[in-house]
Amino acid sequence: MRILPTLLCTAALAASLHAEIAKAESLSTEIGTRGLAATEARLAALETPTDADRFALAGTRFLGAVEAALQLRYAAGMTDRTGMLPFLRLPLPDNPTPAAFQPAMIADLFRQVDAKMQQARAPLAEIPQTSDFTLEVNFADLWFDINANQSRDAGEDALSTLGPMLLGWQWDSRDPATPAPVVKFDAADAAWLSAYTHLLQGLSQIVLAYDPTEPITRIREARAKIESLGGSAPSFFSGGSDGMDEVDVIAIVIAALQQTPDAPRMAAAHQHLLAMIADNRRFWAAVTLETDNAAEWLPNDKQQSALGVTLPPGTGATWMAVLQDAEALLNGTKLAPYWRQEGGAGINIAKVFNEPRPADLAGWIQGWAAAPYLEQGTLVSGQNWSAFEQMVGGEAMMLSFYLN
Repeated sequence: MRILPTLLCTAALAASLHAEIAKAESLSTEIGTRGLAATEARLAALETPTDADRFALAGTRFLGAVEAALQLRYAAGMTDRTGMLPFLRLPLPDNPTPAAFQPAMIADLFRQVDAKMQQARAPLAEIPQTSDFTLEVNFADLWFDINANQSRDAGEDALSTLGPMLLGWQWDSRDPATPAPVVKFDAADAAWLSAYTHLLQGLSQIVLAYDPTEPITRIREARAKIESLGGSAPSFFSGGSDGMDEVDVIAIVIAALQQTPDAPRMAAAHQHLLAMIADNRRFWAAVTLETDNAAEWLPNDKQQSALGVTLPPGTGATWMAVLQDAEALLNGTKLAPYWRQEGGAGINIAKVFNEPRPADLAGWIQGWAAAPYLEQGTLVSGQNWSAFEQMVGGEAMMLSFYLN
């Protein structure tokens, strides 16, 4: 009869010991030794989390979505970089024994991302804008369990996976002996992370609105027929001839967009993109007021980035002007230029989201698919984006991912 109390006491002691060990090591070290999933589980179980704990929980959930996507790709052998969507272009080591690819995997991946981004944003909403927390993270400690074996193997460090996207050409010229960046995150960065969760949810909702499962099935069957009759010609993009190539991927995208989209998902994507801009505006308002210069994630004009990325003075204000144009397009108060249209008319992007139709490529080129969205109004100017491009040189696209 004493077995149950003994077991309960042992479990309580183990939980207490685990908590004390976690306190003794930094969050960064904990991720390095135990991984994202275990760290997230501990943080989620805290009864009275601090603001730093809330940000850490959001961050581990955010990175956990990346890890889950990489695991799915690795398991199915999707290790090439022909994908055109987030998570599908990140570099991965080849899996020598992949499982059979299933066409529904792409939609499943973005359902996971959508759910995980929602979970990641929840603790961020509980952090006051006036919070003074800091959370130090050494990027050398971050890793993704790509092969899902619960141990850190070669090629699984996060910097190797995310570095090319974050740093662009600067990653290629980076000295391998350079220490990994150490970043101190604060309350302003909570707004940045919230913005990014909205961005990835918005993109996920668009993918799911035009669910690519059936087009993938159809195009894979056509590819298999070609292979069965003697093999396929080399891709004129990469020269390869094994597996799905760039032509297949482009065909999948075109075929998916020709489907009737899920209207509620497109409306949800629209709201997420607007929320992203609102959070980004909140971030820049907060970071502009900072007077310290301590291992900044995304700096103001008087700070330096811990990543080693140099941002010209005025980057924040110039980027906000770009997002102001994007917001006007999403709200329909300004119109997007259409290549065949003159006379002060253009595309109402808000209607593209709120009155979605199949996106036929030929119809958009000729005009009949664009016609439902064409109307008279004020066209958005390319001036703000041009100013941003001129300011940052050839790094505009790379920095747009960083700035969000």
